[in-house]
Amino acid sequence: MKEGPDIAQVAALIGDPARANILTALMSGKALTATELAFEAGVTAQTVSAHLAKLSDGALVTARKSGRHKYFALASDEVAGVLEALMGLAAGSGHLRQRPGPKDDAMRKARVCYNHLAGDMGVHMYRAMIAQGYLKAQGDTLRLTAAGQGFVSELGIELDKLPASKAPVCRACLDWSARSSHLAGQLGRALLSRFIALNWAKRQENSRVVHFTPEGERAFLSLFPKAERTIAEL
Repeated sequence: MKEGPDIAQVAALIGDPARANILTALMSGKALTATELAFEAGVTAQTVSAHLAKLSDGALVTARKSGRHKYFALASDEVAGVLEALMGLAAGSGHLRQRPGPKDDAMRKARVCYNHLAGDMGVHMYRAMIAQGYLKAQGDTLRLTAAGQGFVSELGIELDKLPASKAPVCRACLDWSARSSHLAGQLGRALLSRFIALNWAKRQENSRVVHFTPEGERAFLSLFPKAERTIAEL
C-alpha cells in the first residue's frame, strides 16, 4: 500500500545507531550542543553535523542559536512519546544495550521523560490520579476532571497560566520500564516542575534520573496514595 504517511522514512532516521543515541540523549529535555551530542553518539563533530541535519530535515529535532552556540532539542512532545514507546518495545523484547546496574535502578524508579516524570513514581502518580478521580480516560483521550482542577490548583499550579504549547493538557505516555502509562502533556510538565520547586525532588546532573528526598517522597505518597490498577488505565 503506497498511500498514507511514510513511516519507513521516519523509522530510517531513528534506526541509525548514532542518531538513536542523539535522540535518546535529548530525551533528558535539555537542549544540547553538537559537541555534546557527538560525545553521546560516539561520533566525530563532522559526522554528528550530518546526522543532525538529517534529523532536522525530518522534523525530529529543532535548533536554536544562543550567542555563538547552537543548541538542539527534540521537535515536540509527540517525538518524545514515540521514542519512549520504542524504548518500551525494545526493553520488552530484551533488546538492552548493557546489563542493569545501580543507575538502571534509579532510572526505573524516577526519571525525566522529555519534560515530565516517568519511571515507577510517574506510573504510580498516574494510577493514583485516576483512582482519585482527578484524571478520566475516555478512549484514547485523557482529561483533567473538575476535582483534578481543584487538586492541582491547591498544589500551586495555575492551569490558565501554563506556557503556551501545542501539547494537550493531559496525555498518557507509555513508560518503557514499567510497561504502563505515566502522565505527559502540559500538566505532566507542570507537576514535575512543581515537585522540583518544592524541593521534593531534583534532577541528577547529566542524567535523566530524578532523585526524591525522603521528605519529598513522603509528601508525594501522601498526595498520591497507592492505588490498584484501574479499569480506565488498562
